[in-house]
Amino acid sequence: MQTRILGTTMPVLEVDLNPDESVFSESGELSWMTASIGMTTHTQMGGGGGFFGVLKRAAAGASIFMTEYRAVQYPGSVSFAAKVPGHIVPVELGQGQEYLVHRHGFLCATPQVTITLGFQQSLGAGIFGGDGFLLQRIGGMGTAWLELSGELVQKNLAPGEVLRVHPGHVGAFQASVGFQITMVPGIKNMIFGGDGIFLAQMVGPGAVWLQTLPISRLAHQIYEYLPKAPAAQQAGGAGLVGGILGSIIAGGQ
Repeated sequence: MQTRILGTTMPVLEVDLNPDESVFSESGELSWMTASIGMTTHTQMGGGGGFFGVLKRAAAGASIFMTEYRAVQYPGSVSFAAKVPGHIVPVELGQGQEYLVHRHGFLCATPQVTITLGFQQSLGAGIFGGDGFLLQRIGGMGTAWLELSGELVQKNLAPGEVLRVHPGHVGAFQASVGFQITMVPGIKNMIFGGDGIFLAQMVGPGAVWLQTLPISRLAHQIYEYLPKAPAAQQAGGAGLVGGILGSIIAGGQ
């Protein structure tokens, strides 16, 4: 197996596979592949928690389907492109070395890598798409490739060293790093600070990768430029929907 990362702002990972070699990703990550590559979609790959692991990921709103890409009879290649401007980062796993990565950060991995739910906490409706804050744990043996958005800043925390981060800027970190979601100190800071009311507290030792472009912040910036319906039209649409639902409910009684 040979790999290369091409491009700068919107990179792509190309993986060359010899016969019977494979990689897997969450469903929907494929960009292109040669005709000699076979695809197989499963609910679980790499021994990541079995049936109960699948249920746990489903309950958290994470993808439960993984697709394996295998060179069947002849060498071939498969490619995975970044979905937003950023970087593709390879990490080596094994001998207890594990990583936690933000919910959209897993790109693909070699077969013996495991992916499980690592952390979940509800931060209120409307935050991070209404699904709360979720981290995936990457372990096992082999190589995984992570997709992190924007520019990357790596911090190597000493034992006991504390770093407080806006949750959206948490890209990935070694499992040795302590992690919890805390409230922003001070009522005035929460209400008037404009930085949200939650911070991720990270405690060393271990490496942390911070991303400068949280997907939630990018979505918010794009939303500002989307055309908006007039208030009267929105109210009328809400009334129409309410009337239709009311008729359906009344008819079913």
